[in-house]
Order: sequence, then C-alpha cells, then structure tokens
Amino acid sequence: MENTLFSHQVKRPLADRLRPQNLSEVVGQDHVVGNDSPLGRMVKSGKISSFILWGPPGCGKTTIARLIAEHTNLYFEQISAVFSGVADLKRVFQYAIDRRASQGKGTLLFVDEIHRFNKSQQDGFLPYVEDGTIILVGATTENPSFELNAALLSRCQVFVLNRLTADDFEVLLQRAEKEVGRKLPVDDEAREFMKATADGDGRYILNMAESVFNFAQEGEIFNKDNIINIIRSRAPVYDKGRDGHYNLISAVHKSLRGSDVDAALYWTARMLNSGEDAKYLLRRLTRFSIEDVSLADPNAVNQAIACWETYERLGSPEGDLAVMQLVAYLATAPKSAGVYKAMHKAFELAQKTGSLMPPKHILNAPTKLMKKLGYSDGYIYDQDLEDGFSGQDYFPEGMKRVKLYNPVERGFEREIKKRIEYFDNLRKQKASKK
Repeated sequence: MENTLFSHQVKRPLADRLRPQNLSEVVGQDHVVGNDSPLGRMVKSGKISSFILWGPPGCGKTTIARLIAEHTNLYFEQISAVFSGVADLKRVFQYAIDRRASQGKGTLLFVDEIHRFNKSQQDGFLPYVEDGTIILVGATTENPSFELNAALLSRCQVFVLNRLTADDFEVLLQRAEKEVGRKLPVDDEAREFMKATADGDGRYILNMAESVFNFAQEGEIFNKDNIINIIRSRAPVYDKGRDGHYNLISAVHKSLRGSDVDAALYWTARMLNSGEDAKYLLRRLTRFSIEDVSLADPNAVNQAIACWETYERLGSPEGDLAVMQLVAYLATAPKSAGVYKAMHKAFELAQKTGSLMPPKHILNAPTKLMKKLGYSDGYIYDQDLEDGFSGQDYFPEGMKRVKLYNPVERGFEREIKKRIEYFDNLRKQKASKK
C-alpha cells in the first residue's frame, strides 16, 4: 500500500490533519471543555461570553476557540497580537459590526498572544466586548493577572489549560499512526523520549512524529539517538523575561526555604538548561543567604560571594558547579528569618517615631552649648566596666524598649539567642540597682 506521506500530492502537515473536529477530541483538557465543565456548559447553552485561555504552547488554545465558533454558529476571526496593530483591530471591529448588521451573525474574535498588546490596545477591545459586537477569546501563555488590563480581565472568564502529559501524547501518537496507516517506527525507549522531549506541547510531538515517518527507511526502527539527531536541540518552553522565569525562580526559592536540596538542584538545573543567566541566579541566591539563612549560618553569605566570584572566573559550563554548590549549601543550611523580620519591624517603628531625638547621654558634645544642654551627660563607656556592659538605654527618651530581633533555636542563632538573653538579664539586674 502506498505510504500517503510519500505521495506526490502535497498534503497538509500531520498536526493540521489531526486537528480535532469536535470538543470531545481535544486531548488533556476535559476540565475546560468537558460536558460538565464551565466552558462545556457554556457551549451547550449557546450563550458564549468572552474568555481567556491560559496555557502553554501546543495545548489546544486555537483549536478550542475554532471549535466553539463552529458549535455556536459564530463567525471565526483570528488575529495575532504579534503581527497586528491598531489599524488591524479597527478593521476587524468594523467587519464585525457590518456582519452583525447585514447577516445577523456574531463574531468570535480569537486573539493569539493577546498579552503582546499594550494597555491602550487592550483598552480598545472594551466597548466592542461590552456591546456584544465581538465575543473575545484571548490566548496567552502568560499569567493574565500580570499581562492583561484589569478592566479587560474583569469582562472575561479565565480558563487554565494543562500542559499535555505522557498519556495525552500516547493518544496523539496513536492517532498519528492511524492517519498514516502504520506504526511509528521507533523502539519503546525512543517513543518515551519523544514524549519527554515534547515538554507538554502536542503540536511539537506530532511534528516530531511526522519527521520520523519521513526519515525512517523501510524496516528501520529508530532509537533514542536517532531521535536526538532529528531534533538536535529544542529550547525548553521558557521565557527569561516572562511568566516561566518567575515560576521557576519561585520554585528554586521555595525549595531552598523548605530545605529540599534535591528539588532545589532540579529547579536550578531547569533554569540553567533553559538559558537563564547564572548571574541572575547568583544574585537571588546571595539574597537568600541573608534573608532566609542569615545569622543561623553567618558563613552562608561568604559562600554566596565566593561561589559568585568563582563563577565569574570560570564562566559556563565549569562555573555552573559553583552555582550548584551554593544551592546545595543553602538548602542544607539552618534557616532563620529573624533579621529579615527585625528589619521590617525596625523600619515600621522608625516610620512611626522618626522625629524622636536620641537620648542626650549618647550624643556627642563638641561645643559648650551642647554640653550646657546636657549632651553626653551621664554617658558610660561600656569597655571601662568590668563586665563590659553598662545597661544604659539607647532608645529615645520617653519611648519604651521594643523587641525587634527574635533569633531562632537553630544553627548559630541559638548562640546569638543566648547572648541576647544574657544581656537582657544583665540589663535588668543593673536597672534594679539604680
């Protein structure tokens, strides 16, 4: 039987030929388009309101929008925010107005990468969404909370689509095999490797499968190395300036704070493997060393600076080991937010009492007038005392002492806590003798 992929007739790409014909064929998104889902019920009622589809590339955003337009007898209009401007939007809006007036037919406007439109462009949708000229369906790979105007977001429901799983990929590969008319010529390891490499993107795995069908000779079975040769390298789904960046650095930070060294190393590797600037990571790790480890391990910041300097001398990939060493050190170090919390308390207290003068006894008196006013009067030089501690009050006059720093019973702060308690007790003793 003739292999249809090698026919002289030009065929559409495999991914396009396998595009679902109804919502039930959409893979991996039953929570959004299933019969009992909010969007599914909306479609069944025939009353569609504007909404946003938020999900990774290749999860079915465009397909879902097109199928909903077909199921609800709406005219499907598609634009991309990457290639469209204000003039294009005005033209689309006018067409929608004319279509409704002449045909009585509504328009579902699908805007791919809607987060690429700036604030004024997003504001331009508002009157047409409100008066029903268009049903807006926006697609975005970025968090709508950060990328879309509040006014536009308030007029749209947001549906979150999942990245596809290995099981979802298996469904797609079986559909590809049925369409082509033969099994995918790969061994089990290569098949699993294709699923892992696709990184949640259904379109990508179908394109990869099509390449395998095209390149494999009759009777040849591709292994993992053959797949690697086909794909060469594929950048993971990650944008250093956008949502993926912030999600991964948050994962690194939370794993470190939770003392999960393996998870912290994994997320750090994900960032480095995706092309993240190691210096950005080192800045964040240095901040972590003083915010989350702090005086529970005073050496943490020294490790951070040393690893940073090591990376600057070695560069990548040799210097990546310094990043990983720092991650391992910080993840396994004792943690304390004592100084971090004390800082915020101190700033808050300073804001409330910022006009209070220091007590006169701790002010220098370089002039006769200052001495006459009582500056430095009664000051005790602590080192002159046998125990090296005067117990004097250094807060403003009339202001009660405030406890700002509370070290934890972990790491070196356990020792600091003992020192503070020692001075507190000694202060009370000296105060009782006055």
